[in-house]
Amino acid sequence: QVQLVESGGGLVQAGGSLRLSCTASGRTFNSYHVGWFRQAPGMEREFVGVVNWSGSSTFSADFGKGRFSISRDTAKNTVNLQMNSLKSEDTAVYYCAAGPNYSRRHSDYGYWGQGTQVIVSS
Repeated sequence: QVQLVESGGGLVQAGGSLRLSCTASGRTFNSYHVGWFRQAPGMEREFVGVVNWSGSSTFSADFGKGRFSISRDTAKNTVNLQMNSLKSEDTAVYYCAAGPNYSRRHSDYGYWGQGTQVIVSS
């Protein structure tokens, strides 16, 4: 069993930065890949990026390339999403999720956090 808790969301001005953290409990967490997703009001859940189980490989959605980066600290059971040059369209609830597949499909992830709100004001 894996439990995930996101933190670090908040209100930021356009052009600013935020670092979201996903902290996990559960002995099997470090065997799972971790994805970040976001969901804006009235929109479908959207893939943001993924990091593999060891932290050696990451992949980001096109909208995040050059702005967003994912890192993993296996000793602390934590995955971070660093977001720079934020835009108003980045406003959403951000979720981390853990699963056995290195995937951009939300259906491949069995464990989800409760989400953290990010609001970017223009």
